Amino acid sequence: MPHDSDAPRARGLAELDQLYALIDRLGNDAWVEQLAVVEHRELRLPILAVMIGAREPTAPTFALVGGVHGLERIGTQVILAYLTTLTSLLQWDGMLRAGLTRCRIALLPMVNPVGIALQRRANGNGVDLMRNAPCVGGFATPLVGGHRWSPRLPWFRGSAEGPMEVETLALCEFVRRWVSCASASVLVDVHSGFGLVDRLWFPWARTRRPIPQLAEILALANLVDATLPNHVYRIEPQASSYTALGDVWDHLYDEQRRLREDQPFLPFTLELGSWMWIKKNPRQLMRQLGWFDPVRPHRLQRTLRRHLALFDVLQRASAAPEAWSGHDAPTRAAMTRAAFARWYGS
Repeated sequence: MPHDSDAPRARGLAELDQLYALIDRLGNDAWVEQLAVVEHRELRLPILAVMIGAREPTAPTFALVGGVHGLERIGTQVILAYLTTLTSLLQWDGMLRAGLTRCRIALLPMVNPVGIALQRRANGNGVDLMRNAPCVGGFATPLVGGHRWSPRLPWFRGSAEGPMEVETLALCEFVRRWVSCASASVLVDVHSGFGLVDRLWFPWARTRRPIPQLAEILALANLVDATLPNHVYRIEPQASSYTALGDVWDHLYDEQRRLREDQPFLPFTLELGSWMWIKKNPRQLMRQLGWFDPVRPHRLQRTLRRHLALFDVLQRASAAPEAWSGHDAPTRAAMTRAAFARWYGS
């Protein structure tokens, strides 16, 4: 079986039903891991990861993550749209199938299934999963950057003494097993709810200091600019918009740097500019999900197809890391200076 036949199926959770249908279509072209089962009151929902391509842990990897915040269903839907395209391509595209013998695509479409089912940002315990990781140093923008006051307020980080939430631990396990262990990896975590433009944020979130792999970030940004010259993305540090403590990508990026400094692991957050949907259709503010997700059918369809070209380029880039990493010391130094001038010069 391509997935655990005992995995619980949630009646009425459309995204999970769609994921199961795609898993069934993929058959032996993918393998599926049930990372955890999350229980909350009458709900019992799985967290499922789908991997396609090379099974060797060190194979170059492109990864997509979504559904960290339950209100931002569009993130999960964008990943399912990409998986739908992959599923169809694997039926006839011999070049894609041959390429995937050397690299891997790893997908975690729904990190927070309880939040999605309950239409809430946090998980069932009221914890914001993207503020839930350990953090050393840095500072947070008040409230929105994470706090430990009460789970009744948004952006609650969870208890300082307790372990990370089940969902956060599952996300970390997925990244360690199939992404950060790779010889080179690029990851995109899809969110919504901020800004008028689509942004590609890179770490760190907790500080405005630049990360050590700034040269690689610039090289990959230049590759995207050259390959998709009409793209809509603003590539920038997350901290240029706000700072946050407990960011999972800060935690996993720092961990990978300590363990495998020579293996590039670049996690990005794709923050969809959902304020534009509200600007064009203010009435969607009357709906709870309208703050984060497109409501009009044509805007939903546009969003689901809009990012496929970006994902294709980043998947190809992850399989060809020599295009953006491995530079000699003088080249890296020059690129680091250029990146600093682009993102931190003002």
